[in-house]
Amino acid sequence: MATTKEKAPKTGGTAKANKEKGSAIGVATDSAPKAVEGTPRLQTYYETVVRPRLVQQFGIGNPMQVPRITKVVLNVGMGEASKTPKLLDAVVSELALITGQKPVITRAKKSIANFGLRTGVPVGASVTLRGARMYEFLDRFITIAVPRVRDFRGLANKSFDGRGNYTTGIKEQLIFPEIDYDKVEKIHGMDITVVTNAGRDDLAMALLRELGWPFRGETPVPMA
Repeated sequence: MATTKEKAPKTGGTAKANKEKGSAIGVATDSAPKAVEGTPRLQTYYETVVRPRLVQQFGIGNPMQVPRITKVVLNVGMGEASKTPKLLDAVVSELALITGQKPVITRAKKSIANFGLRTGVPVGASVTLRGARMYEFLDRFITIAVPRVRDFRGLANKSFDGRGNYTTGIKEQLIFPEIDYDKVEKIHGMDITVVTNAGRDDLAMALLRELGWPFRGETPVPMA
């Protein structure tokens, strides 16, 4: 008696089915997730509290002239990166953890024989933050990271460049809670530059002060 052979069910499934299965068990399938769900609280605080205060304080009539932060730049210099690429990889991964954004590797623009540098050699990494990620980083930096600095007495109030941009440096990346001390290859510092559209140092300083920036010798303004 002839019998018909039944086809065995496929175990692999189609790509679409696998994707739906992954979504069902909670696997992230979005390759470019959003920086934040909703509006960061520091951005909301700036729009509802800081802007009216600056308008009243300086008598600004045009809303477009109210100072605001346009971007934040984090820069790490690693001179020995050309000899030990492993250190640069660690810096890149740490910056990605701190900011939530992939850093860009900076390279030497010209050769310097005394330092053993050649044009194009990696010398560090940097990240430029804008929008939601910028406000999220500033919020965490002011409220969480800075108070973790050893013997902290405030940030310098004379680090403006004359055009309303502020730069400060930290000595250890360990102040950020995202960094695991046991996985640190080398302790290093970084420069943090806050770029504003103020055009003047007094406006930029008032903006940072209203956002709760801990200037040396001053009591930070608490966020409502």
